[in-house]
Amino acid sequence: MKHVLSVLVNNHAGVLSHVSGLFTRRSYNIDSLSVGETQDPTKSIITLVISEDEEMVKQIEKQLYKLVDVLEIRDLTGEDSLKRELILLTVRFSPEKRAEILTLIDVFKATVVDMTEEEIMIELVANPRRISSFLQTFSKFHIVEMARTGTIALEFPTARKVRN
Repeated sequence: MKHVLSVLVNNHAGVLSHVSGLFTRRSYNIDSLSVGETQDPTKSIITLVISEDEEMVKQIEKQLYKLVDVLEIRDLTGEDSLKRELILLTVRFSPEKRAEILTLIDVFKATVVDMTEEEIMIELVANPRRISSFLQTFSKFHIVEMARTGTIALEFPTARKVRN
C-alpha cells in the first residue's frame, strides 16, 4: 500500500539531504518526493510517498523523528486529505488527430498551455490516480516530452477538527 507522509522540517540547506539519506541508509524506496516552503519561510513540508506496510511506516516515522530538523510527521494516506500532482505533457499529432486530442483534454479538464500545427502542450493538476489515467490515455499519441511532479497533500480541515 502506498503511504503519504507529510514531514514538517526546518527550512535550511542540507535538511532534504538528511531525510533522503535516512531512506538510502535503510534501503527504503521513495516513490514520490516533493518539497516546498510553508506559509512560514523558516519551515518546509516534505511530502513522501512510500510503498511499505503499516509496521515499516511506523519504523520510518521513528527514524525520521530522530533527525534534529524534523518537527512533525503526519500520515495523509486516507481519504481525510487532498492529494494533487501536476503533469506537463507535449504531444505531437497529425491534423486528423487534433479534434480527438482536444476532446480528451476537455474530458480530463486539462489546460492547453501552448499549441502549434503539430504539437500541443497540456497541463493537468489532479489526484495521482487521475494523472496516471491521463498519461495512459495520451500514451497512444507521440509524447515528445513530459514532466510530472510528486504528490503534495494537505489534511482536510474537517478531518483535523475531528482529530483534535
